[in-house]
Amino acid sequence: MSVTSPPPGSAPDHGPLVEAAEAAVLRAHVDPEQALYAGRTVLAAARRAEAPEAEAIALRAMALAARELGDLLSAEHCLRQAIATPGAPAERQAQARLSLVTVRTERGHPLQALRVAALAWAYLSPLDRAKLDTQRAVALAHLGRHQEAIAACDRSLRALVAAPGTVDDRRFLAGGLLNRGLIHAYRGDWDAAMRDIAACLQIAQYAGLRHLARLSAANLPFLAVRRGDIAGAFEHYREAEDTLFGFPERLATMRADFAGALLAAHLPGEARAMLSLAVPDLESSGAQVALAEARLKLAQVELLTGDPHRARQVAEQAARELAEQERLSWLPLAGEVVLRARLAIGPVTSELVTDLIKCADELEDVSSHVAAAAALRLSAAEAALAVDDHPVASAQLRRLTRHAERAERWMPAGTRLTSLAPEPQTTQLAQIPATVRQHALALEAALREDVTGALRAVRDGLAEVSGQVETFEDPALRAHAARSGERLAAFGLGLAVRDGYAGEVFEWAERWRAVAAPEHACGLVEIDRVRAALDGAALVEFVAEEETLLVVLITADRLILRRLGGVRQAREAIMRLRHALRQWGAGLDVAGPAQALTELTGAGAELERLLLGPLAAELGDRPLVVVPVGPLHTLPWGALPGLRERPVSVAASAAAWVGARRRARVREGAPVVLAAAGPELAHAEEEVARVLACHPGARAVPGRRDAVLAALGEADVLHLAAHGAFHARSPLLSGITLGDGQLMAYDLLGLHRAPELVVLSACNSGMARTPAEGAPLGLPGTFLARGSSCVVAGMVPIGDEAAMAMMGAFHELLADGQAPDAALACASAKTGLLGFVCFGAGDRPVRPAG
Repeated sequence: MSVTSPPPGSAPDHGPLVEAAEAAVLRAHVDPEQALYAGRTVLAAARRAEAPEAEAIALRAMALAARELGDLLSAEHCLRQAIATPGAPAERQAQARLSLVTVRTERGHPLQALRVAALAWAYLSPLDRAKLDTQRAVALAHLGRHQEAIAACDRSLRALVAAPGTVDDRRFLAGGLLNRGLIHAYRGDWDAAMRDIAACLQIAQYAGLRHLARLSAANLPFLAVRRGDIAGAFEHYREAEDTLFGFPERLATMRADFAGALLAAHLPGEARAMLSLAVPDLESSGAQVALAEARLKLAQVELLTGDPHRARQVAEQAARELAEQERLSWLPLAGEVVLRARLAIGPVTSELVTDLIKCADELEDVSSHVAAAAALRLSAAEAALAVDDHPVASAQLRRLTRHAERAERWMPAGTRLTSLAPEPQTTQLAQIPATVRQHALALEAALREDVTGALRAVRDGLAEVSGQVETFEDPALRAHAARSGERLAAFGLGLAVRDGYAGEVFEWAERWRAVAAPEHACGLVEIDRVRAALDGAALVEFVAEEETLLVVLITADRLILRRLGGVRQAREAIMRLRHALRQWGAGLDVAGPAQALTELTGAGAELERLLLGPLAAELGDRPLVVVPVGPLHTLPWGALPGLRERPVSVAASAAAWVGARRRARVREGAPVVLAAAGPELAHAEEEVARVLACHPGARAVPGRRDAVLAALGEADVLHLAAHGAFHARSPLLSGITLGDGQLMAYDLLGLHRAPELVVLSACNSGMARTPAEGAPLGLPGTFLARGSSCVVAGMVPIGDEAAMAMMGAFHELLADGQAPDAALACASAKTGLLGFVCFGAGDRPVRPAG
């Protein structure tokens, strides 16, 4: 760039430099890399020409470009230089402060950002003040001042709608809509959020603001989860990942927001996977506000997924960062995680009880944290009982139940609560999740030795949560209600176990499973209905009471409750069994097959003695339906010596098994059998050929995502010969490897139909674990939740050739009219491969015999 020298004695004309700098500012939001280059060029020319106005504008252009590229540190440095430029007009310095508001907010200083905005206000034009309001709204929202933030956005948008319509005007108009949409989302107003973000996307696309369009589209995963569309959310996430590639700070922020939505949807494992990607990029980009929030989410996730030590460490770090940012309303949330981690680590002390109550009081002072306060107050009451401080426990319980008791005691019949004169704290009391209130009522009844009243309170609470969780506008209320519903159901189960009646324990075990894994819930099922469906088989439903296993046995003529050994003992034996199975099935045992078989037999016999030994006489040689709990979800049941030739089906609950069995169709003609082979499997094509040879009319489909998803809507039996990847801490991210990528568990959530029988010969595809340990998830659980009756899947790595032999034998028996559970038992015995499990209801043949 060249600058024309002015005539001698005249003032220099810096107009072209100012215009070039302003063009770079506009370019920053369309092509940030080009704008950064242009800004540097103008800056150098402006300094040579001693043009302070152009210098300040060029520095602002470079800052805006750096921010778009995720370099917040450089952005702030350039803006501070612009503000400090000697001789720059006050309006240009104020515009630099306008841009600094957002950067200071993102770097973790929203309160300072508001002070910067106040310094800029007096020197800005009315239109620039409207633009400043959009930036102030972001700082206000991060401080929890949502109503003020909405008001700032509303003022800004009224002015920007009437603006001349430059690229910068449209950018701020679209950005204001985006900011207001996100604030609406945090307040739970999803329709308003979607309207604003859709309008932002439309304006950004029309104005050629591709980067802003990317940012608005990046919020779609977050919003889709909050609106209950998990499958759509992951599809939006895939697209957003591609769109934001090359913008690490923006991508990380999107992932952290998505993680928060997944956490609110009670998917902590999937949230953890997002946060593990987001936190490092937020650290490197200096996005301190988003980083502190992401750390807090990660601490909550670590607690929910069973690592209280890590949860405490991360929560304490988040608390330090939030305190440095003066975001005081967030501190009690971090404190809650620290205290819950201390509870999980133990021991409970009087000091811990005091700290729990103090934190509950602090949470209660923030209107958006009332549900969290109630749940923590309940934990404080339980902790007080653990240290025999009944007066403190009763006082905390009364704070949760006094509203319900007063209404029950004196409110005239038919009177609506809303017709009464409001009393102090009525609004807060109304926000207490029903499950927390009813849990407190149940605890009070139990303290009075009124077990009947306690169980009635639990039943009422579960009835309320089943009908009302999804009606909560605030996702935080939904999350707390769902999680406290699990604890409430577990409390009822504990009361039933202490009473010791088999029928009551079965009823409450089913209630707990229905709450812990609602995607598998089919309503409660009566024992007589289970007996009618068993048809000579036996159902064994396992229950965990703290660290002890119990089992309920149901047969045509027996209903028995037995107390077994410890959960830890079973977990350790399962680990030994799985190790031996991996060596045996994959041919990895260096000491030879004899030793592997010895280890396998020994571990299997130990587990059989622990889990089924007390029921041996009643079980006889009946086929089994097993409802596992905790670590038993990872047990390949066919590896137990007494079950190696016995049909066994594994179900999420008795009700889920009855429902799956009902879905199994009785057909006269041949089923539609489809099979697909994945890549990098030595014998996949040959395995598919063997499967097709067993079923007349069967055909192969391409091993690609779209083809397999289409096959799911057509097949009665679908066989997938492909590698599997199971993610224990994030089951929806489990998948099957196909030719064009992974078929993920979350891809299946949008299915309107699923095959009656799905066979996954991939190793580990049947592994299951959930934070609540309530039901098998991963791929088998997802297929069953979408309508399949039965899923056969591997639980341990198996050699490709061995799997091919096993699957060939299985399909031959299936084609001869055997039911999947019986065919699997026979094929396992014939080949010696014991790592496959039949999930769901496997006792119905898919093809008529003969």
